[in-house]
Amino acid sequence: MSVLHFNAFVMNTVSHIQHGQWRNPAARQDEFEDVQFWIDIVKTLERGRFDGVFFADVSGLYGPRDGDYEVYAQQGLQIPSNDPSVLLSALAVNTEHLGLAFTSSIVQEHPFNFARKISTLDHISKGRIAWNIVTGMQENGARNFGTDLAEHDARYDWADEYADVVYKLWEGSWDDTAVLADRERGVYADVRRIHKINHVGPRYSVEGPHLPSPSPQRTPVLYQAGGSARGRRFAAEHAEAVFIIAPSPEVAAEHISDTRRLAVEAGRKPEDIKFFQGLSFVTGETEEAARAAEAELEKYVSVEGYIAHGTIGVRADGTVYPPETKLKDIESNGSQGIIEWLAKSVPGEEPRLSDLATLLSRRGRVVGTPDQIADELERWQAAGVDGINVVNWHLPGSYDDFVDHIIPVLQQRGLAQREYTEGTLRKKLFGSDKLPDRHPAARFRGAFTPVTAAVVGG
Repeated sequence: MSVLHFNAFVMNTVSHIQHGQWRNPAARQDEFEDVQFWIDIVKTLERGRFDGVFFADVSGLYGPRDGDYEVYAQQGLQIPSNDPSVLLSALAVNTEHLGLAFTSSIVQEHPFNFARKISTLDHISKGRIAWNIVTGMQENGARNFGTDLAEHDARYDWADEYADVVYKLWEGSWDDTAVLADRERGVYADVRRIHKINHVGPRYSVEGPHLPSPSPQRTPVLYQAGGSARGRRFAAEHAEAVFIIAPSPEVAAEHISDTRRLAVEAGRKPEDIKFFQGLSFVTGETEEAARAAEAELEKYVSVEGYIAHGTIGVRADGTVYPPETKLKDIESNGSQGIIEWLAKSVPGEEPRLSDLATLLSRRGRVVGTPDQIADELERWQAAGVDGINVVNWHLPGSYDDFVDHIIPVLQQRGLAQREYTEGTLRKKLFGSDKLPDRHPAARFRGAFTPVTAAVVGG
């Protein structure tokens, strides 16, 4: 049995996934603007030998185009939210081993500047940065950057070019031997080993060269979470870690098998991708104590928050239907699958929005003693899951409980690491600092030297 990897799944905001929990007396996520709050959390994670902290992010409001957004402000539902990439600098210098992953959309930053930011963070952290590649799904998020939201598959075409630009900068612009730091000759870097990339494509024209010298990983560890057919193809080609939220280990096994098949078709190996299942945990010394803790959490579940985040109960003008509304009466709902799912979950009754919110709040929830939770994690691992994105209920308590009560049991069973491997995040996860030669980014290594630039560097 191999160890599972563990990430803390968080967001630099008040209400990320478990809506309403910020009102819980045990919660402190309303302190998210205090950097010390996050420093204390990552130190706890490192004490528990977590592999990483993974920050979600958005670039705009949820909801329909030009819609009312009162409910999002009222619930603190990812507004206000702060830029996680800035926060990572502080977290990097207050940790030694913890991986630092953040989300950045292709819409929100030009690839030249983004590549520079990543390299800077990778230098600061000594090689512990990961990038969650997203294409964006919010109309408001696209319009904040002066464009309309592109069609779904077209956004992945955009992402392909974006990835090419940053790969060229990270992997091809500087040779490994470019930095000389020769004090006697007064030569810091050899210009013959620093190359412009001269990228010209449908969206971007980037001359280069990359301004930072190569960071410990060059390219950060690459995360992705696309669940569509096009998203899976993108993940199969580019991702090293894929975030899934499967409803069961059986469904996870199908997703993992299909994506790994696609990775092989793209010229990679199945083991080049690790899969992280999102789960939340409620524990206690006994099962009864765990159920009591669960009941306490459910007191603070915000039906309106889950409805707004899921968008099924949102009208065309952005306002939210009342919780007692029958699902069949929602004009904006076009998913018969969800209606059927709810009907089976609420037998003998007409499903209502409040039922949907309750089910969403319980999705991926594991309740029990530490040993019972370990048993459940063994089931997920047997399905092919490599790691868990641990979703919190309230901060910092959810991670305090996991580190203090669940991790020791997992370590005893060989399911969690007891000590860190030295080196970069990629080395900890895959045994190497750099991407393997079979990754698409590797084709740009040496591509811009005078001998080969005319062939590969266009």
